[in-house]
Amino acid sequence: MRAPALAVAALVLLVAAPRAQTRPGRPVAGAPAQHGALRARAVAKDASRYDDVFRRYSKRYFGAAFDWRWFKAQGMAESDLDSAATSRVGARGIMQLMPSTYRAIQSADPALGPIDDPEWNIAAGIRHDRHLWRLWSPRVDRDDRLAFMFASYNAGEGTIDRAIRAARQVTAGTPAWTHVERVAPQVPRWRYRETLGYVRKIRANHAAIRRR
Repeated sequence: MRAPALAVAALVLLVAAPRAQTRPGRPVAGAPAQHGALRARAVAKDASRYDDVFRRYSKRYFGAAFDWRWFKAQGMAESDLDSAATSRVGARGIMQLMPSTYRAIQSADPALGPIDDPEWNIAAGIRHDRHLWRLWSPRVDRDDRLAFMFASYNAGEGTIDRAIRAARQVTAGTPAWTHVERVAPQVPRWRYRETLGYVRKIRANHAAIRRR
């Protein structure tokens, strides 16, 4: 019985030896740095996805001089650029468009394809932004128009129209976004914290994109 016992002991040592080399606290030299570099490249690639699409449709609907990064910042705020995102109320895609809104945009631009296609979803979102940009053009200063555009994308045109009327109570001139922020709690039927946070998030996203 002694020989088999020695064989078993030798086998145990052979199996245990590799485990001792790879136990926690003794990583292979160079592995963390390599993993970190791969992750950094993956993050950089992920951060730049859809950039060409945002550039293309920003140029188409707003002109070559317009900063396309605003719309990427909006897509990040809406869905974190997840083309499969669906909200609890049914908004879909990168730009989180309701199917009814998408159909209305598509009826005006039949070249748009399915709502779940990332390119068409981005295109429709930016096209809708253009509608809102023009809507507020005669009513707010250009410096504030982005905030009003994004706010009405989030809360609806009627809600922001009520906010503008309320803002006139605190200013004799053209209401600025700061006036709307001040009177927001007084505007009926508005989840204002969500909208104000949405505008701030887009601004923060835009600043982060510019730093990269």
